[in-house]
Amino acid sequence: MQIYGAIEAGGTKFVCGAGTGPDDLEAIEFPTGSPDETVGRAVSWLRESTGGKVVAVGIGSFGPVNLASGRITSTPKVAWRNFDLAGSVCAGLGVRVAFDTDVNAAVLGESRWGAARGVSNSLYLTVGTGIGGGAMIDGRIVHGLTHTEMGHIRIPRDSVADPFAGVCPYHGDCLEGLASGPAIEARWGVEGRELAAEHPAWALEARYLGLAIADYVCTLSPERIVIGGGVMRQNRLYEMVRREVERLLAGYVERLPEIVRPGLGERAGVLGALALAQERS
Repeated sequence: MQIYGAIEAGGTKFVCGAGTGPDDLEAIEFPTGSPDETVGRAVSWLRESTGGKVVAVGIGSFGPVNLASGRITSTPKVAWRNFDLAGSVCAGLGVRVAFDTDVNAAVLGESRWGAARGVSNSLYLTVGTGIGGGAMIDGRIVHGLTHTEMGHIRIPRDSVADPFAGVCPYHGDCLEGLASGPAIEARWGVEGRELAAEHPAWALEARYLGLAIADYVCTLSPERIVIGGGVMRQNRLYEMVRREVERLLAGYVERLPEIVRPGLGERAGVLGALALAQERS
């Protein structure tokens, strides 16, 4: 049996895993520090946990990234800018490395083992510290000139109803700037987990997510949309977002996609990275 390694490289934490799938995944989580220290720790764990038998490693990384070179590019985390993540892991383990974004890894994981099984066209959206999305069309991850940046689309903002200017350092009031966890905290003065279920924050959140998802529905026509991330721990949001998407599209789209929770929970990214290693090794 071949053992595969996986790294979910997040802006705040790394998750490393090894195995063949959900049933035998062994994993560890630790904070994201400096590049050399963090990658060194990941490489050491993968080597020791598999007895040096890992045959390939998949990486799902925070971005933006250069898919061809395996580098993280214009991230706000200055120490990680232009860092050769794939090359560093490859050099440390001496095995082939498959590299993609964390959300592309997550949509692959959910498609293979989770909530997007059984459909060829799906989308994974994470709403947390940042917002990002990955899509599969006809069973393949969508790539283009680079990778999708679904969290940075521009959406309408009523500056009278919501005078908050947004927190994105690049765009201000893009989707991430208005609806991410840091945006909620900056707008209301407390983290989302401290807001009551009836707080007006959630209606505004559903409005912004609904606007974005209506765009994704019109452009990608997914059959199923999986939404994860810390902000979605407010369980009322799922039904609120469903109703908002239906209202915004106003009957024009005959069939609306299912909007569901992740089937793999918080393991979607690391299991997707494992699937990357298997597919591209």
